[in-house]
Amino acid sequence: MARIVGVEIPNNKKVLYSLTYIYGIGLSRSKEILQNTGIDPEKRVKDLTEDEINRIAHYINEHYKVEGELRQEVQRNIKRLIDIGCYRGIRHKLGLPVRGQKTRSNARTRKGPRPSRIKKR
Repeated sequence: MARIVGVEIPNNKKVLYSLTYIYGIGLSRSKEILQNTGIDPEKRVKDLTEDEINRIAHYINEHYKVEGELRQEVQRNIKRLIDIGCYRGIRHKLGLPVRGQKTRSNARTRKGPRPSRIKKR
């Protein structure tokens, strides 16, 4: 397995899709990286040379925030929203949907499992 920006990416997949295993890199960003580094997107990771892996890693480090740095920034942004007490911060704090979804019938992912009812005998 090749290691790029501290992440092991799968060997048997195409480079285009294996780069998406890095937090902060999706498909469109992966295409952009490969286009700018001049690497064939159809190539498998196991067929990459050491030079090509270094070019990808260097380009990512130079142009994007990924992995730990990006996760920290997202957490800081959420903490800031909570600290200033805005609507979105309150929703984060309470563990409810933040982006305007209804909560009467859905939102089980954010709210967790339904509370169990006490059964009468």
